[in-house]
Amino acid sequence: MEDFKAAIYHGQLTDALSNMLTKPLPSFNNTPLNIAVAGEPGSGKSSFVNAMLGLQPGDPGAAETGIGATTLEAKPYRHPVLPQVTLWDLPGKGGSPFGEDPFAKVDLNRFDFFIVVGFQRFRTTHADLVHEIQGLGKRFYFVRTKADLDLEASKRQQPSAYNEEEILQHIKEDCDRGLRREGVADPQVFIVSTWETNRFDFPLLQERLKEYLLRLKRQAFISNLPNICLPVLEQKKASMKKRIWAKALWLGVIAALPVPGLSFFPALYLCMKFHTWCYRNFGLDDPSLADLAELVGKTATALKAATKPLTTASVALWRLTDLVGASVMIVEYFHWHHFPIIGCMVSGGISFLSSYFVLRKCTSAVAGDTHRVLIEAVKGEGKKSI
Repeated sequence: MEDFKAAIYHGQLTDALSNMLTKPLPSFNNTPLNIAVAGEPGSGKSSFVNAMLGLQPGDPGAAETGIGATTLEAKPYRHPVLPQVTLWDLPGKGGSPFGEDPFAKVDLNRFDFFIVVGFQRFRTTHADLVHEIQGLGKRFYFVRTKADLDLEASKRQQPSAYNEEEILQHIKEDCDRGLRREGVADPQVFIVSTWETNRFDFPLLQERLKEYLLRLKRQAFISNLPNICLPVLEQKKASMKKRIWAKALWLGVIAALPVPGLSFFPALYLCMKFHTWCYRNFGLDDPSLADLAELVGKTATALKAATKPLTTASVALWRLTDLVGASVMIVEYFHWHHFPIIGCMVSGGISFLSSYFVLRKCTSAVAGDTHRVLIEAVKGEGKKSI
């Protein structure tokens, strides 16, 4: 991490990410992985969590289940076998038709991976969840619960035509079609029963999680890198204060010269030049973005679209305050007929303050652009096939 932070600080974004992307999978074994179990109320989320933990209802540490049991906030459960894995039982989505929905309070971005739990047919609630998760650039498995109840119901309704394999295949195809309609290219669907964990796809789901655990942890770690670099960007911004003070003071001195409006165009030029220097110093210039785009398999245009650079017009608007000092100078020259002492002081002071503000704003904007570029650069990591 120290090498990563040092590279970010020196504007070497490609080197920083390359160092992390090339690390072997075992390097991420100790990375925490937060898996959110989401779905509609009554879908069997809490029972599914207990099944994953190997617990029965009522056991110490088990999630509360049963009629009337409702999850009102996200609750963590440490997995007993998978290292550094925490399952989160989320409130049911759309579970409160009146009043505030507990699910709406949950920050989904804090979770690394999702298991969407559903029962009966694929519904709008599932589609909404899928859209939210995909919007975060995260991956998920879709788990269709209560398979045992579906089979029992089918057997009672049509005992002569009962075929377990065909029924299970029909359930999986319904889920698959629903997910593909929502733009999921490679749906991962598992049919389970939380009461019969040795049947259906429950063993396969556990094996799949175990098999891809290190990949999931790697994706979680890399997806979190933009947030890890935030303190580094703040430190870099703080280190530029002396340069900003010096430039603002220099522009204030130019504005204090007894020539009305003299400082406007030099200040505009120097501010934009400082903006360009910041982009290069933070590693957002065109050659650096091209190298970063090649590393992460994206286009430089896509990375550049994440930036919000200051425009000459916006900087010029802030420099219009220089006209106040120029106006005072003109009044002293032509109305009071003496050397513009007050005008020079006013012009220099205003130019210093506006220059300092613009340069600080420029630095903050470029630091924000760096963070957004890193988010865009690693976003694809969360969408790779699992």
